[in-house]
Amino acid sequence: MEADYIELSERKKLILKAIVEAHIKTGEPVGSKYLTQEAKIPYSSATIRNEMAELEELGYLEQPHTSAGRVPSELGYRFYVDTLVRQYDMTTREADELTQMLSVKMSEIDKILESARKVASAMTNYTAVSLRPRPSSITIRRYETMYLDPHSFILVMVASGSDSVKTKNIKPIFEVTQELIFKLSQALNSALAGVSIDDINISLIMKMEEQLSECPELVHLVVKSIYETMNELGSEVRVEGLNRLLQYPEYSNLDKLQQMILAIENKNDIINAVSTIDQSDDETKIFIGSENMVKIMNDSTMIYKNLKLGGKTIGAIAIIGPCRMDYSKVLATIDMLSEEINNLSEIALLPPDTTPTTDDKGTKR
Repeated sequence: MEADYIELSERKKLILKAIVEAHIKTGEPVGSKYLTQEAKIPYSSATIRNEMAELEELGYLEQPHTSAGRVPSELGYRFYVDTLVRQYDMTTREADELTQMLSVKMSEIDKILESARKVASAMTNYTAVSLRPRPSSITIRRYETMYLDPHSFILVMVASGSDSVKTKNIKPIFEVTQELIFKLSQALNSALAGVSIDDINISLIMKMEEQLSECPELVHLVVKSIYETMNELGSEVRVEGLNRLLQYPEYSNLDKLQQMILAIENKNDIINAVSTIDQSDDETKIFIGSENMVKIMNDSTMIYKNLKLGGKTIGAIAIIGPCRMDYSKVLATIDMLSEEINNLSEIALLPPDTTPTTDDKGTKR
């Protein structure tokens, strides 16, 4: 999720990197004195102050109070993550600890995700969330609609299997009629009843648009709600280490912390936040501040990565913390978690009581 940046000189990059890393460490505004004495920036205080003022004008830094030092802006964090963050050197002890924690009974997907979630929270000292992807077999077997007024109607969806019923109050910005909403239910049952989320395609959507030729924009609005509902039905979200947020001053406001906890614990908020990410995507995603879809998380960062076992996506892990989180360590931890789970896949996928053996030449069989 790279942004468009104004090109910075090497001196500005050096100063910005030092400010971000100092603020991650201390949580306090950073001044020129700290940069010359502690960060050992090889320029005069006057030069550093001028560069900091220019970085503030460019939007990379902010000054919380007059005469105070600077803190990174959201753009500053994004620039740091995209171009300046260095590889975190995980110690041998940390790597061994992570491997040992993951190696305990990895034969079931739920236990793999539980282990990954607990390890991620313990290793980074932030909140960790594990997500299990929706089963592609989930379908809506029947759709019903209930007209309320020209700008509101209820979409009722009866899911296959358990006959779970989900409703969505849909409020289009354009006017709808009772006849149009009735035709919508007919089109949905004709085109999408019994169709899995992975099989909803352009041709099916175009078929519905033909049936609702007088208002094709209604189709896209409703299909979005259907996607959201199918995601909700199949996904599982578990949280570890919510209490870890208490130690960071960014969450000292109790009302804001309570809203943050509710947002994290609300399965639908998190699922909607990551619903656009392709389950086959191997890239680590970083959402800083306002890049998060959950509004209350606009002062936080979420780092997300899909987890694979034997080449198949089994879920995902997300780390949530303040914008000044230790990006190097979090990225190293989440990447190593993914790698270790993939390395364990050969053993985890073997039948019970089966272990790989070697012949006299040392070849696995």
